[in-house]
Amino acid sequence: MATEYWMSGPVENIPALLQPVAHALLQANLEINNQLQDFPEALLWEKPAGLASPGYHLQHVTGVLDRLFTYARAEQLSEQQFAALAGEGQPTATLHQLLDHFDAQVHQALMQLSVTPENTLTDFRGVGRKQLPSTVLGLLFHAAEHTMRHTGQLLVTTKVLLAQQVP
Repeated sequence: MATEYWMSGPVENIPALLQPVAHALLQANLEINNQLQDFPEALLWEKPAGLASPGYHLQHVTGVLDRLFTYARAEQLSEQQFAALAGEGQPTATLHQLLDHFDAQVHQALMQLSVTPENTLTDFRGVGRKQLPSTVLGLLFHAAEHTMRHTGQLLVTTKVLLAQQVP
């Protein structure tokens, strides 16, 4: 693989117009797993300078992918999804569990991308109870960019926490 997924060619079975979404999700998955491979469990819920904890970011990116891809399928959120949203930031899982959930959500997102017809990308999708206007593509793109935004925040936060541990 090249330095980043977007430079490594098309992701197999993903429609051409959804390649950037797949590339961003795969890149986030790679960077998060690499950065947190040996991350100390004791630092998972720490909030340096009041920033969101690494645990929160892992819960949030997993939840955002789940919620936005649900809306892209023209479905409403379930009670379980609302409960997961309300629980973001609560130390309810280990680092290993959070990474497993994130990896599974990225895999599920890629599977959904693979069966998303390109001719539906501009179809209207209502978001939330107010049915705010979006499209299939708008939701999928936002899921990717939002995941990358939190990936960057997570990487910086973990580096700060690790640097604070050095005597």
